[in-house]
Amino acid sequence: MAQRDYVSRGRTPQNKKKNSNKRKTPTPPSNNKTVWIRLLVVIIAILVLIYFLFSIKDNVDETADAPMAPLPQLTEEEELPELPQEEWEYIKTLPGYEVEVEVAEQKKSDKLYLLQCGSFRTRSQAEEMKAKIAFQGLEAQVRASTGSNGEWFRVIMGPLQSKRDAERARHSLRKVNITTCMILYWNL
Repeated sequence: MAQRDYVSRGRTPQNKKKNSNKRKTPTPPSNNKTVWIRLLVVIIAILVLIYFLFSIKDNVDETADAPMAPLPQLTEEEELPELPQEEWEYIKTLPGYEVEVEVAEQKKSDKLYLLQCGSFRTRSQAEEMKAKIAFQGLEAQVRASTGSNGEWFRVIMGPLQSKRDAERARHSLRKVNITTCMILYWNL
């Protein structure tokens, strides 16, 4: 079997009608006047730059290149005095102050709260959610409830003494992507 070289073979001839009426348009002759104007503008710009550089060359500050004079040496008589030791007043007076703040006692509510994190049709799904919660160090319960639309398995946490405790538990569960928890009153 012979190898075919498609690249060196070239293109296949295509049927193109040659138009004898078509004339090749001549390229316009370059305008010599615009070329000379451009060249003249560039030469003027170069001459202006050279003039500018020579004019700022003569404005050099001579003191900038001169070496600095050495600093005078202090003699023993002119030495600086020792720094005085500072005494801080607040170190002595601060322990004597006491601040008294009145804090209103928080009322403990009689209401108990629960955190419901899911409601599932099968017990296995509810137990799986309970295990995820247990990995966060929280304790959950699975409660079966029967309603008009069948049996459901609820995953709840509680009873919790305050709403702040419920918010804290819900926030720690959000860190592990459990975002379905609701805070409800404990009335089971």
